Amino acid sequence: MAVVGVLALQGSFNEHIAALRRLGVKGVEIRKPEQLDSVASLIIPGGESTTMAKLAQYHNLFPALREFVKLGKPVWGTCAGLIFLADKAVGQKEGGQDLVGGLDCTVHRNFFGSQIQSFETELSVPELASKEGGPDTFRGVFIRAPAILEVGPEVQVLADYPVPSNNVLDSNSTVEAPEEKIQSENKVIVAVRQGNLLGTAFHPELTADTRWHSYFLKMASDVAEGASSSIVAVGVDLGLNKQPMQDLPIYQY
Repeated sequence: MAVVGVLALQGSFNEHIAALRRLGVKGVEIRKPEQLDSVASLIIPGGESTTMAKLAQYHNLFPALREFVKLGKPVWGTCAGLIFLADKAVGQKEGGQDLVGGLDCTVHRNFFGSQIQSFETELSVPELASKEGGPDTFRGVFIRAPAILEVGPEVQVLADYPVPSNNVLDSNSTVEAPEEKIQSENKVIVAVRQGNLLGTAFHPELTADTRWHSYFLKMASDVAEGASSSIVAVGVDLGLNKQPMQDLPIYQY
């Protein structure tokens, strides 16, 4: 049975491993480049993106992570992990940070504001519901969250979120865009897929709803079929959430 790697430098890697375990799949912590050789897919969790980038530099992980993506192996980035996967990031701290890249999009690093502006909301997820069943909405947990401002032609938008028009930013700047440029825009993108890459601006691992994890596992299995290996859930049907799941009361505001 193949295993799923979870980058374990900082952030919510334990929560991802626990979610995988609920699906009967083994998640292993990844901290060194050579450990990537033992996994067929990877989750880059949420956390503090600048800190994660510094730790990845310290462990010389960026070349191996970029190669992992270029080889077409499935990678899912949540929150800070989404920033890692983006080809371009704006709103960064002075000096910026290294990115893994591969996902043809522009991400604003702290689009939704500071820690105290974190929030939860119901997101419309028709694609997820059509593949995994369950309700047409998903409880999105946004913690100091990024947002996707632009995507390329090969990127599939899986979820977006409405915002006041004057909050939409120009992807070439960290300041608000002129009103005339954004008058018809009132949403930012918060979940995307491009081939072997999946990105969510929110934290599915902090809820009891495992449909995003199941969706990613099926992505990984589809890729692995062509390479004569697949991710197998032990005794668990990955057609999950035929009944609505209740969110864990993790965050209360």
